[in-house]
Amino acid sequence: MGRKGRRARVSRDADADADGSDEERGAAAAAPAATGSKTLYEILGVEKTASQQEIKKAYYKLALRLHPDKNPGDEEAKEKFQQLQKVISILGDAEKRALYDETGIADDDALVGAAADNLQEYFRTMYKKVTEADIEEFEAKYRGSDSEKKDLKDLYTKYKGNMNRLFCSMICSEPKLDSHRFKDIVDEAIAEGELKSTKAYEKWAKKISEMEPPTNPLERRVKKKRKSEENDLILAISQRRAERKNQFDSILSSIMSKCDPNASSSEPTEEEFEQARQRLEGKRAKKRK
Repeated sequence: MGRKGRRARVSRDADADADGSDEERGAAAAAPAATGSKTLYEILGVEKTASQQEIKKAYYKLALRLHPDKNPGDEEAKEKFQQLQKVISILGDAEKRALYDETGIADDDALVGAAADNLQEYFRTMYKKVTEADIEEFEAKYRGSDSEKKDLKDLYTKYKGNMNRLFCSMICSEPKLDSHRFKDIVDEAIAEGELKSTKAYEKWAKKISEMEPPTNPLERRVKKKRKSEENDLILAISQRRAERKNQFDSILSSIMSKCDPNASSSEPTEEEFEQARQRLEGKRAKKRK
């Protein structure tokens, strides 16, 4: 009896261990596999209690830093930017965010159910999709703002006046456009005792002082993409005109060869063109009679 009792207990313990393994596997399945051990909030660098506005602001900053246009040829940045779109597609949607908080599932396809279908239209009107126009609007408001000045001073302190490293982390910035403007802000903060000057900064500031400043550093920059699209449109129109001209010349040459087999295949002179036109009009007049 003693042995049977021990065997029964061992069997029950084994079953319990098996059940525990299933639960662990379920928890592992619910974990956001696409983001590794980090949660979606950790990827954005915000707290779980962050408001939708704070989430969007954090997304804008990362999107501007990782955007393919700002990191040409950088596959890692491109991959992170694509991952960022997945994160905002969940955390930017109040309904999907609530489901993610409850289940921990990061696959947005799994966050669509019967309840979600009933509320999708409502939430779609509340939270619109983030577009390039939204990012451009954010950039226009951010540049020259108090928030930009604070970020600049924080990064200056973090990198100990190394402005080259600062520009790599400062969103909505471009060395050619913003160096003189940033120098003025940092110099003012150093004069007021808010920041401390460093050798790295002094060397950079001297170099910038010798350069010609931009005429309007806060002017909203035109996207190269838009310029490229305009140039492509102009080129397409020019090519179309050239094609039409070639077609007209081909038709004209064909008509002249029929009217005058001995005519040259080269482009006709104005006199030859006029003679051909008169012959055509003469033939049309005879047909009318």
